[in-house]
Amino acid sequence: MSMMYQIIGQAINKTGLADTHHPQDYLNFCYLGKRESSSTESPLQTCNSSENRALGLAQKYRKLMIYVHAKGMIVNDDEYVLMESANINQRSLDGSRDTEIAMGAYQPTYTWSGKKTHPRSQVYGYRMSLWAKHLGVLEDCFCQPETLEHKEMTGHLMQYPIQVNKDGKVTTLPGHECFPDVGGKVLGSSTNLPDALTT
Repeated sequence: MSMMYQIIGQAINKTGLADTHHPQDYLNFCYLGKRESSSTESPLQTCNSSENRALGLAQKYRKLMIYVHAKGMIVNDDEYVLMESANINQRSLDGSRDTEIAMGAYQPTYTWSGKKTHPRSQVYGYRMSLWAKHLGVLEDCFCQPETLEHKEMTGHLMQYPIQVNKDGKVTTLPGHECFPDVGGKVLGSSTNLPDALTT
């Protein structure tokens, strides 16, 4: 995450656009979560045991993380979609270690260069249906995501609790070093394991 934001920040600085552009104009990380509505009819009983701690926190913050192993990326402004199981690291992408699968798709007649406008391909339709599903609403502004203002998300899509400066340096939000509901450090933690085991 940090590396990608820093590369974007360097490119923005190199092109002289640092006064008007920010790395998060081009890249944002979100995760799926389930926002639970509080129930007064039959509240779940919790106790102080460690196994119920996560349940209590989920009830308190009204959201649960949903673990999805598949990854999806839509690039080049709705021209190309990539669906895969691989992580963006050496271990997954080396080709000789973990078993991964990926699928990429595009429609050659639906490109920005060919249409001279937004291609409106099935990749675009796929992105719009995903956003409608996970945000719980479909708005006209979703047609041009590069024009969206940062705003509070609803539905199942939640933005990672990070802040990014203009150079691409990633830090946690003040007072939010850990996820509030399930714990765990937002930026992870370093390890003494050799890179061969973790990348």
